[in-house]
Amino acid sequence: MEISCTSCGNAYPSDRLPYCCLKCGGLYDFRTPFPFDPEQVDRSKPGIWRYRHTFGIPPDYEPVYLGEGNTPLIWAEVFKRKVAFKCEYLNPSGSFKDRGSAVIAAWLHSRGVNEAVEDSSGNAGASFAAYAARIGIKARVFVPESASGVKRRQIEAYGAELVLVPGSRSNVAEAVKRVADTGIVYASHGYLPFNLPGYATTAYEIYEQLGNKMPGAIILPAGQGGLLLGLARGFKAVRIAINTVINIPRIIGVQAYRCAPLWEMLTGGSTRAGLVTENHTLAEGAQVRNPLRGDIVLQEVEASNGSICVVEENEILPGRDALAHRGFYVEPTSAIVWSALKQMIQYLPDPVVVVLTGSGYKYG
Repeated sequence: MEISCTSCGNAYPSDRLPYCCLKCGGLYDFRTPFPFDPEQVDRSKPGIWRYRHTFGIPPDYEPVYLGEGNTPLIWAEVFKRKVAFKCEYLNPSGSFKDRGSAVIAAWLHSRGVNEAVEDSSGNAGASFAAYAARIGIKARVFVPESASGVKRRQIEAYGAELVLVPGSRSNVAEAVKRVADTGIVYASHGYLPFNLPGYATTAYEIYEQLGNKMPGAIILPAGQGGLLLGLARGFKAVRIAINTVINIPRIIGVQAYRCAPLWEMLTGGSTRAGLVTENHTLAEGAQVRNPLRGDIVLQEVEASNGSICVVEENEILPGRDALAHRGFYVEPTSAIVWSALKQMIQYLPDPVVVVLTGSGYKYG
């Protein structure tokens, strides 16, 4: 699996783990489709590790497993339609981030890294702290002072050093980059591409759980848009593998109106992104003013005939309650899908899959 800079084409080094291009400072990304092959899926392995052949990690590396992946797909009747809910909040640290963290941790561990930093609004930091603890990496996690107290306590419980940064989520990103630029490995879920094949396993599972069929549409929260990008590439990899002409699902990304750069870019052009304000929202996990791969994410949304929805602040907690009353206990960031489902369901083809990304136990 070839990884290179999206700006200058410089290949990713084989002996280091830089978070950005060593030549021009650009983003690294996979340059070829994920090599999903149904014949290579190892059913004897647990969770996401059935799809290890798609990760690009060394073949002799023994992975660390905490229970990530193989989350249930549960059907419920909502808005007079049968809808499938992919329960990613049941991953070991309580969010979908575990799929990406497990693969990032494998890359770090296989290259002998013993210390790393990460920044997060909460879930990615907690997830990275869990895997770092498991493989013996000293972790330092930067989060906003406003981050959920539950997530902060979870990060510390895993033994990571918690660094609280005053101000916005953008201030946190700037603080961690200053440290990373001193030479410490930056295990970034935004900059590094290694988590994307991990997120793609969600697509493989959904395809299998639907009886080897594609969803008609999929709805999910989008901050950086990493999960959305991983899903899109995962469904494309399935289509290539089965060697037939089928549509990938319509992808509906959801953002809070108070911080909705992807929606601004989609509706008003890329120049609108610079006008986005980082207002506080209950959907803290999607509060990202400048998505690093925003252009690529929107290319996938448009290629799927999908869209980006926005949700007003006063719709978030009622959405959380509506999901809870159906047995799905999720945090506010995850709950923004409810309003989007209500807005879009009449326009979407069956089967509709909604991704529930984070546990309700994360909020408070």
